[in-house]
Amino acid sequence: MQTKIEHYLRQIESENDIKILLACETGSRAWGFASPDSDYDVRFLYKHPRDWYLSLHEPKDSIELMYENKEIDLSGWDLKKSLGLLWKSNPPLLERIQSPIVYRADADFLEGMQHLAQHTYSKIATMHHYLSMAKNIFIELEHQSEVKLKKLFYCLRTSIACWWILERSVMPPIVFGIMLHDLPIPPLIKERIETLIALKATQSEAYLHPQEAMLNEFIRNILQRAEQEAKKLPAGTAKLEDLSAFFRKTLNAL
Repeated sequence: MQTKIEHYLRQIESENDIKILLACETGSRAWGFASPDSDYDVRFLYKHPRDWYLSLHEPKDSIELMYENKEIDLSGWDLKKSLGLLWKSNPPLLERIQSPIVYRADADFLEGMQHLAQHTYSKIATMHHYLSMAKNIFIELEHQSEVKLKKLFYCLRTSIACWWILERSVMPPIVFGIMLHDLPIPPLIKERIETLIALKATQSEAYLHPQEAMLNEFIRNILQRAEQEAKKLPAGTAKLEDLSAFFRKTLNAL
């Protein structure tokens, strides 16, 4: 599949007159709990030639394509859009620059983005994203007798990301297993989650799983604490000019 993905990336560059600076996997494959039939969520960041940015009109700053009967989902953000999202501490952007599955990367660009992210990272903005997602999914799941295991893991990942934000100074990692390992999760809960990860690796995306009361209570407790402490969290410390300088530097790079 990687060969096909690389082919489509080259095709996208040619058809859109862009240079891809980073292409990586997100979603369940990058999070570490894919199912056998999980699709490929390929996300990329790209730049146009310099003159594209000098137009008076606002051209489209994203690309979204599907290939291989929707098995490969390709979505990209332009450089300027990407830096605007980095400035806002946008979690999907922060996840992209941490992905463990990289199809292509300009090393200087990725290093620069990761460095800037250390300063743009806003606990309060990131918490708002993950807490909102976790609450919405949990409301949907908690009263069902059977739940999609996929949805349960979405809820676990976003809830535990909230806990990470409260406990750690650095941004939540994209790899779910890192959070499981580094947070003081009760052994029984951790063991149950790891068992379910192994189960998910054998089941389709549509698999329905019996309700997990112990995990529901675990999630509920995290969300209650996050609700109480979210407003006290700090924002980022970056200077907008630092991102502007990086934008100009990246545009000028060959």
